[in-house]
Amino acid sequence: MPEEHNRVLTDHCATVAFCPTQTAVSNLARESITRGVYLVGDTMYDAVLQFATVARQRSTILQDLGLEQKGYLLGTVQRPYNTDVAEHLCSILTAFLEIEEPVIFPVHPRTRQKIGELYGTLNLPRSGSGFKLIEPVGYLDMLVLEENARLILTDSGGMQKEAYFFGVPCITLRPETEWIETVEAGWNILTGATIAEIHSALRSFTLPDKRPPLFGSGTAALEIVRVLAEG
Repeated sequence: MPEEHNRVLTDHCATVAFCPTQTAVSNLARESITRGVYLVGDTMYDAVLQFATVARQRSTILQDLGLEQKGYLLGTVQRPYNTDVAEHLCSILTAFLEIEEPVIFPVHPRTRQKIGELYGTLNLPRSGSGFKLIEPVGYLDMLVLEENARLILTDSGGMQKEAYFFGVPCITLRPETEWIETVEAGWNILTGATIAEIHSALRSFTLPDKRPPLFGSGTAALEIVRVLAEG
């Protein structure tokens, strides 16, 4: 991925590397970086564990949208790979319109602009599906939407991880991912922006029996502080 170039440069400049997964440790080893490397888990998992509890108490997003737990799909599109390529964006929107389940689609500002350029309005032509565009939501509302979705379709790297944290199957609307661990574990399928592949993944998605703790135990921040304090 393009941003990996920056990661590689940063890794080689750093004296300490805190890794979220074993895959990250192995990637560094392949670059001959083995000193100062610590497997601590993912700080994002720490945050989700903490704020999901708050979100369940405060968010009313399910009631506001008339949604039932596991009774809808959650979709997001924001990366230039999809928003800046008209063919990709049209394919994804068409696939969402054709899904015969409710699809909740918080519209990212970049995506809103691009949809406006394509269609002139956010009032997209509707099929018999429950495709519903909504305004962007805050962090707590998004956590509730993620946790209670039957399945997530996204091009967001962060949402791929959050789907895994919550045990929600994920379809990634890109041909590649920075979180290959979730794919290897069977909880994430890469489809790109192709209509046929998106629908095929929806039909064939079978979850594995296990969900390994790929991202640690939710104590990454404590581990980082411990290493720094001891150093």
